[in-house]
Amino acid sequence: MNRKKITVKEILVDRYEDFKNTYWSRVPKVMREHIDDLVNKAINCSDVKNGYAEYICEDCFSVTKVPFTCKSKFCNKCGRVYTLKWAEKQQQNMLRVGHRHSVFTMPKELRNFFYARRELLKELQDAVYNVISYWYKNNRKCDYEVGIIFVVHTFGRDLKWNPHIHALVTEGAIDRNNNWWKSVEYIPYPFLKKAWQKVLLEIIKKYFNSYETRQLISEMYKRYPNGFYVNAKRKLNDTRQAVKYIGRYLARAAIAEYRIEEYDGEKVTFWYEDHNDGKKVKITMDVLEFIGKITQHIVPKGFKTVRRYGLYSRRRNKISKDIVHLYNFMKEKSIEKLLRDKRKSFEKKKTWKERIIENFGRNPLLCVKCTTEKILWRIWHKDYGVIYDIRESRDMEEILYEPISRAPLQRKVVQISLFEV
Repeated sequence: MNRKKITVKEILVDRYEDFKNTYWSRVPKVMREHIDDLVNKAINCSDVKNGYAEYICEDCFSVTKVPFTCKSKFCNKCGRVYTLKWAEKQQQNMLRVGHRHSVFTMPKELRNFFYARRELLKELQDAVYNVISYWYKNNRKCDYEVGIIFVVHTFGRDLKWNPHIHALVTEGAIDRNNNWWKSVEYIPYPFLKKAWQKVLLEIIKKYFNSYETRQLISEMYKRYPNGFYVNAKRKLNDTRQAVKYIGRYLARAAIAEYRIEEYDGEKVTFWYEDHNDGKKVKITMDVLEFIGKITQHIVPKGFKTVRRYGLYSRRRNKISKDIVHLYNFMKEKSIEKLLRDKRKSFEKKKTWKERIIENFGRNPLLCVKCTTEKILWRIWHKDYGVIYDIRESRDMEEILYEPISRAPLQRKVVQISLFEV
């Protein structure tokens, strides 16, 4: 017997206002409006009262209303769609070479420095790039440049605040004259760990320079003489595999809904897989604490969780792709494969209908009675009214949404993250 699926939206609809009435004071002031906005978008996602596209069968006139989605990364459903779209786009921009997936972590004593000052998460991305770039540009005087994509991730499997960096690094580089592609070995662990430790502690010292902080930094060097933990074991030879793997961390909600086992209005029970032994660990917590844990991972408005460096920067990406295309052609002597890859880069974006057909094997617009595909008849939005009607116009291009302002986040004090145990 299949149990009823428990959704995050269901929990938020039920108890989010109670959470605000009880714990809102523990949420950083600069984040409250943004968090409230995203949570309410997720709550109202796919509600026809907010807007919909209406499709009609030309034979029997049966109607299908497709509600607007919230497009929020916080929303479990929309976050997954965002990830799929991102992965498809990246396959066009990424180099067809092997990649190394690396994870840069920090001890739990340092994590809360980046809770109240989340803008510093960008400094972590810059710092890791400097570590990797320094090795290839200066070590052994080789002066090569690799391509790197960084994704900031703030939660662990148990939902605690645990900021860390995922890096996808090309296992190859372009030489100083931009002439040729060269396979390169990945950076040795001893250098990677020690260098990561140094740049991370320098960031903390720069922005939180107090006696207590300096004492903690000194303790970190003593406690971790070999540097902070870095995992760079996973090698991904296929570009599609690499994009799909890193995409899992891009817009992923703090918890996948299949991991939620029980919810009774007061308690939430979910499980996660332990990193060490692979066994399932079950956690039961108060529902308001659960809401606090998932909302604390919402990043500031306008913050880029994904950043590109080196060969993947906008400035270098085109010339890098041209050089690697030539390299792959010389290596494989396959003009057919080269042209096929080129054609893929011009493929149009998939529509929501195409995604449903691809994932579920059914056409959502197919009339079950007439077996003909329904046509777009009308688009209605709660704020703008009817914005397209087939009887008045056939020139509808897209639905416009209000632009998101990108005000920077500023905090001067360290605030303990929500609901840590």
